[in-house]
Amino acid sequence: MSAATLFGLFRHGQTIWNKQKRVQGRLDSPLTAEGIAAVREWARFLASPRWNWARIITSPTPRARATARLINEQLHVEIQEEDDLREQDWGIWEGLSWSEIVENSAEMLQEQIEKGWSFRPPQGESRAEVRSRARTVLSSYGHKYSGEQILVVTHQGVIKSLVYSIEKRLFLPEEPKLIDKNRLQTISCCNDTLTGFAYNIQPSA
Repeated sequence: MSAATLFGLFRHGQTIWNKQKRVQGRLDSPLTAEGIAAVREWARFLASPRWNWARIITSPTPRARATARLINEQLHVEIQEEDDLREQDWGIWEGLSWSEIVENSAEMLQEQIEKGWSFRPPQGESRAEVRSRARTVLSSYGHKYSGEQILVVTHQGVIKSLVYSIEKRLFLPEEPKLIDKNRLQTISCCNDTLTGFAYNIQPSA
């Protein structure tokens, strides 16, 4: 039996496209000034004595890497990149605003939303595929760094896929909201089993 590894799931800071309500997926845009300020506030909280982060693992996308570096100004730990923590591939919808998608592909979007875990943007990736690759990363780190606290800087689609799979959600629109975007979600991993720990943690004194 190995000791449980605690993972803190943290979404990258706000970007220009986030502010414009554009789908980023595998594409990228820089962090906004507000996003940078918020991440620095989080960094101070994450460096507080209540935590003991041993390392950071991050998506390789520039927005996630920039967020990890800002946090590490306070933590001073090793940063490792994992390709399978990248955001869901949104195919031909990447770079479009939500209003453009609704205007041009409303019926297709609704059809996909009703598929839950099988939601797949045209020429993109399904939520189930995101879940599979993200769980594999955490399971691997859980074995390799048993008993550690590991901060995971990634994307909302990845975080939701991990938490929703733990909570056995169907990923359907009628389900009540479970997690907020700009909060820390914590889960544990022990012997390949992921378990919810605490959700929607906010920075505080």
